[in-house]
Amino acid sequence: MKRRNLLALAGASAMALGLAACAPEMVSQPADIVDILAANPQFSTLVAAAGAATLVETLKGDGPFTVFAPTDAAFAKLPTGTVDALLADPAALAAILTYHVVPGAVTSDQLAGQRLDAATVNGASVHVNGTNGVRVNNANVTQADIIASNGVIHRIDTVLIPR
Repeated sequence: MKRRNLLALAGASAMALGLAACAPEMVSQPADIVDILAANPQFSTLVAAAGAATLVETLKGDGPFTVFAPTDAAFAKLPTGTVDALLADPAALAAILTYHVVPGAVTSDQLAGQRLDAATVNGASVHVNGTNGVRVNNANVTQADIIASNGVIHRIDTVLIPR
């Protein structure tokens, strides 16, 4: 009986050590904010806009950042010609896109039950209302807590325009 227990213990120890040795290869890090957005076709306008505004490298940086990410459908709600006009004006585009970025990684749990103004990267503040779901200014968060290696993405249904 002792021999069987000893063999079982030795086998379990060997398996645990073998799994521990493989662990770094088996655990993958989440992609960065830009890579996650680029992999999702509903953010193609946002990714193109970030490229036109030369913000891709910043959003691939260490962060952490919280990005309120408007979908293609959100951009489509803007008046006709607005997206094209913004793509032709990188400074105006950058001002709008950086209004969607808050320094630090903020999850929906941290926003739940809160009403607050959060400073964005562009210097203006967005109003966040987490009392019934999460709203940012007049946009609804339709998917929260998309975790990236350098922050958090919250999908929103409306493009935020700085006031």
